[in-house]
Amino acid sequence: MLRRLQFALERAAVHLLLALARALGPVRASDAGGWLARSLGPWLPVSAVARRNLARALPGLDAAARRRVLRGMWDNLGRTIAELPHLPALHWEIEGAEHLAPIAAAGGPAILLSGHIGNWEVLPPALDRLGIRMGSIYRAADNAAVDSLVNGLRARAVAGEPLPLFPKGAQGARAALRFLSGGGVLGMLADQKLNDGIAVPLLGIPAMTAPAPAQLALRFRCPVIPGRVQRLGACRFRLVVDPPLPLPDLPDRQAAIRALTQAINDRLSDWIRERPAEWLWLHRRWPDPPTHPGPA
Repeated sequence: MLRRLQFALERAAVHLLLALARALGPVRASDAGGWLARSLGPWLPVSAVARRNLARALPGLDAAARRRVLRGMWDNLGRTIAELPHLPALHWEIEGAEHLAPIAAAGGPAILLSGHIGNWEVLPPALDRLGIRMGSIYRAADNAAVDSLVNGLRARAVAGEPLPLFPKGAQGARAALRFLSGGGVLGMLADQKLNDGIAVPLLGIPAMTAPAPAQLALRFRCPVIPGRVQRLGACRFRLVVDPPLPLPDLPDRQAAIRALTQAINDRLSDWIRERPAEWLWLHRRWPDPPTHPGPA
């Protein structure tokens, strides 16, 4: 009963926030979301995770610089949420579109890799306008009603039929595999922790990382194209597409999976170092450092 009440309250709160964002219009909603998040976010307990991550992963930043990154991260997150009802009205430009031209012309299989950088929700509608109907693996919200609300906004951001969405888990993984094997283009955000993944450095620190992108790419010998969204302002973005990552040609499959996973994490690391305030530092991406007992 309490859980049902909690979910009902969550749905009502999300519905109210989205309605308010719609009423404000795209730019005013983005500005309001950024202001609210950067004002309140640094005071929330979860910001302690971001502070620890920043101190470990970017030790060259002093305390003042880390505070600026933290506020910038919250600003970007607040804007990203407030921009959800306005996805069709957002403005973006594309750099590196030539790397997408082959799959726009002939389809997949292909894997498009990104992370929680800038407004990652821009990726599917931006590619849809290039003629690439990208299916995406995503983490479904615990609250099914909230998940349905957000997916409805994603569906309205593209012309025609909604793009395929595959929730994380065994059933979603099987559906994504069928989609890719049928010549689909699969989008994956590769920067989240997977407890039963493989330990591969991210920003120089070993991080449990999902091997699935590398496993799928090597299975189908299909291109792995990295791309990220840079925020240029309220509702304005640049989608930067990099050349496909080379596929390792190694006799040991596990060594090839690790090598490609490392290449993916290296690319993510470069993007994060370039614009650290646009990455979501809130995930427990690395294990806690070991504690050493004091002298006896």
